[in-house]
Amino acid sequence: MEKLVKLTSTATPLPIEDVDTDQIIPARFLKAVDRVGFGDNLFRDWRYDKADKPNADFVLNNPQYNGAIMIAGKNFGCGSSREHAAWALYDYGYRVVVSSFFADIFRANALNNGLLPVVVSPAVLDDIFSTIEADSSTLFTIDVEQQLFSYGDQQVQFDIDEYKKECLLNGHDDIDYLLSCKEEIEAFEEHQVIY
Repeated sequence: MEKLVKLTSTATPLPIEDVDTDQIIPARFLKAVDRVGFGDNLFRDWRYDKADKPNADFVLNNPQYNGAIMIAGKNFGCGSSREHAAWALYDYGYRVVVSSFFADIFRANALNNGLLPVVVSPAVLDDIFSTIEADSSTLFTIDVEQQLFSYGDQQVQFDIDEYKKECLLNGHDDIDYLLSCKEEIEAFEEHQVIY
């Protein structure tokens, strides 16, 4: 995974509540086990019509929105526990998703795959959507070290598990993290008494 320390980007607004993982990446595209290529089918049934033509009304088909941050409605990532939803968002180019609520399993899958879910209050979420509607070129900044999400003159603190924060800052998944601790693990094992 790529490190995520600080990111400044425009944002894609998706003001739809209860977006489930089947809408994020439809089940028919879950045949691969490699993490690449899923971005091509992100929101496939919303991005394309039945004839495979781009739906001009869907936000991902609007060239005005092309940043690495998605602003999503409440209860993003609900439904099945498919990790592919996080893979698809990351593969498409998103590094951060902001919402007022995430499904627990989606949140865990996102963090495990280098995608930062940032929870803000419903009032802040409404303000973000209004800000983007007024100016789609508004820049948003995520500072993982400071746990700060900012735009304009607004600054919002967000929570993140310390372990997952360290993983994001270093570009580690769980295996990478263990490998980074190899020397400490070996030193610990050397001092263990075997009975």
